[in-house]
Amino acid sequence: MKLLDPAATKAALPYPELIEALRDAFRSPCVMPVRHHHDMEVPGESDATLLLMPAWLPGEYYGVKIASVHPGNAERGLPAVAANYLLSNAVTGKALALIDGGELTARRTAAASALASSYLSRKDSKTHLIVGTGRLSYELACAHAAIRPIEKFLVWGRSTQKAQAICERITADLGVEALPVSDLQAACLQADIISAATLSHEPLILGEWLPEGCHVDLVGAFKPDMRESDNVAVRLATLFVDTRGGALKEAGDLAIPLQEGVITADDIIADLYDLTKGTHSGRASDTEITLFKSVGAALEDLAGAVLAYKQVEND
Repeated sequence: MKLLDPAATKAALPYPELIEALRDAFRSPCVMPVRHHHDMEVPGESDATLLLMPAWLPGEYYGVKIASVHPGNAERGLPAVAANYLLSNAVTGKALALIDGGELTARRTAAASALASSYLSRKDSKTHLIVGTGRLSYELACAHAAIRPIEKFLVWGRSTQKAQAICERITADLGVEALPVSDLQAACLQADIISAATLSHEPLILGEWLPEGCHVDLVGAFKPDMRESDNVAVRLATLFVDTRGGALKEAGDLAIPLQEGVITADDIIADLYDLTKGTHSGRASDTEITLFKSVGAALEDLAGAVLAYKQVEND
């Protein structure tokens, strides 16, 4: 059995190849049961979340990710997500690889956003605003830079120091200008793509701040009582999701407006299955405002795990 630590996992999942692996996965006959989602009490701080995410390709591979999300880790200087992924042969059950789930999760999440953006953002998008300073912020920059000609990144966070550090890393690694910003409204108004990756329970991205033709990419806020956008943004934009079942059930950005009657389920125009299979073409015009909400899908983990395993096997 192959053992892939964080460094090996990262090396085995370059973004161009990973984005295409996810595109293929949403077109495949992958079976993806509803994931198990449990709150875990952590004395003296916010609850952690335990996630069990199985998926399989009949006759090829199966895998399961065991992941936990710990909001209190921000104060400890630790990643919020801890996870491991076990990949096995779907015919024999033989274990093939144990893969670092934190690196896998971060990269496949960013890759899914970039995959959606390849259909939903303008092809000439040059300014990318990233809201949040957690682990995903840097990954989102790398993933979107793989599919759009980004010339400037803006990073907003509650910690200016963290935003500055992320900008320095982006500039060093991607060779692109990256600037920390303190005025979120002004940053939104100049952005072609807005990615939010936070654990916020209150809207951060307001509809009145969205410029014509922008694409909003909501990655964080993965529980029904969490949200990163307000009702105006959701009502104003054309809505897309990674998977309908997951996003409508788990994403407060959609669940709350649905409960309040601001939108209906029919306002969700398409998901990644529709976009990748060509049953929906994505962005309709350069002036349209699009919004993509993701909560993650087990087939994304499986696709990433298979890609990483094949990369290591071929080395």
